[in-house]
Amino acid sequence: QVQLVESGGGLVQAGGSLKLSCAASGHTFSFVILKMGWFRQAPGKEREFVAAITWPHHTYYAESVKGRFTISADHANDTVYLEMNSLKPEDTAIYYCATSARGGISARGGEYDYWGQGTQVTVSS
Repeated sequence: QVQLVESGGGLVQAGGSLKLSCAASGHTFSFVILKMGWFRQAPGKEREFVAAITWPHHTYYAESVKGRFTISADHANDTVYLEMNSLKPEDTAIYYCATSARGGISARGGEYDYWGQGTQVTVSS
């Protein structure tokens, strides 16, 4: 079983920073991780794409977070990070990481196969 565990969420004030991490485990040669992404979902709203990284170096960001968030990965430890700076109240959501055995950057949730349980990020005004 592929497992993803997010961590690093919390409560911060607007303008602050937070760094999320997501560690993947349980995958084998039958499931080669080719990309990982971050999505978020606020209460009553649809899940939206945040950022993605394709091994080893391609990245893609939602326009709403471009310039503020940075996605990176420690491939040796199968861990992806999301550094969030200049946080805004509208960034408040549960953040989920996801992974896919399919290559190519994608902002569509359907392109990802496994999902973590999420970590709450709350940005106060």
